[in-house]
Amino acid sequence: MITCERLTKTFQSVTAIQDLSITIPDGCIFGLLGPNGAGKTTTMRMLSCLIQPTSGKAHIDSYEIGNKEDAQHIRKMIGLLPEVPGLYETLGAYKNLDFYAQLYGVPKKQREESIQTTLTNLDLWDRRDEPVGGFSKGMKQKIAIARALIHDPKYIFLDEPTASLDPMAAKVVREYILELKKKGNTILINTHNLSEAERICDSVALVKNRIVKVGNPKDLAKGLFTRTINITIKKIPSTLLKDIESFSLVSQAHVQGNQLILNVKNPEEDNPQIITWLLKQGLQIQFISEEEHSLEDVYLKLIEEAGQ
Repeated sequence: MITCERLTKTFQSVTAIQDLSITIPDGCIFGLLGPNGAGKTTTMRMLSCLIQPTSGKAHIDSYEIGNKEDAQHIRKMIGLLPEVPGLYETLGAYKNLDFYAQLYGVPKKQREESIQTTLTNLDLWDRRDEPVGGFSKGMKQKIAIARALIHDPKYIFLDEPTASLDPMAAKVVREYILELKKKGNTILINTHNLSEAERICDSVALVKNRIVKVGNPKDLAKGLFTRTINITIKKIPSTLLKDIESFSLVSQAHVQGNQLILNVKNPEEDNPQIITWLLKQGLQIQFISEEEHSLEDVYLKLIEEAGQ
């Protein structure tokens, strides 16, 4: 488990992240979301023991971030995909991974098996002997991801894992991340790809140099937006809006084409009564749906409010 208590990092007069308090349970995918300069990469670098916190505390399992004696243990437990891949471009993909695996002290047989499995899963095994200097940005990104996993770490930190990847390659990486979760790995992701975070993250933290909101991507919209029901009706009479004004369950209503759009406080309780009333008016209802708000909607609203 990863825990942060009021974790803060200041560079001279600039505070990159302040009072970050989060808990990341084992076996989950946790996303850090925020604009450029929000402190996401700084947080990941602190948790990787690459830079020291200015104040606050953080632990990975029983080891403390900022404790020099614990730093080496932490580095062995984590796999890191940094912002820049930083590969040896004259070496092939296989030799790059073998070199880093040796630095981690991975035995030869385990290295060979791990490299083959990882490169196969990322669709790169057939190109294992080609110098990575000739690879595309996306292929280099996949090699860097493979490097982060080569020593079978319990915790995996991925900074923009699908950056530079085409849609098919990004899909391969997402599916691989989900497979790692099934194996029990704990994964921390920094990303600007909100739809991706919505699909794979169990929980996310919206940050803008401090915590703005933490929660499950599907639950964050609750309480932020008025709940809106869209009812498609075969033919809407011109008097319907005036008639529905007297309906106390509806706070606001308007018509758009053949859709009746209602703001309702509690759809689970109120919808049956609304539908019954509409049917009594002799209206033919074709479809009913609730307007959903994406993680992008939540992100834009909360980050904008945080900047005010």
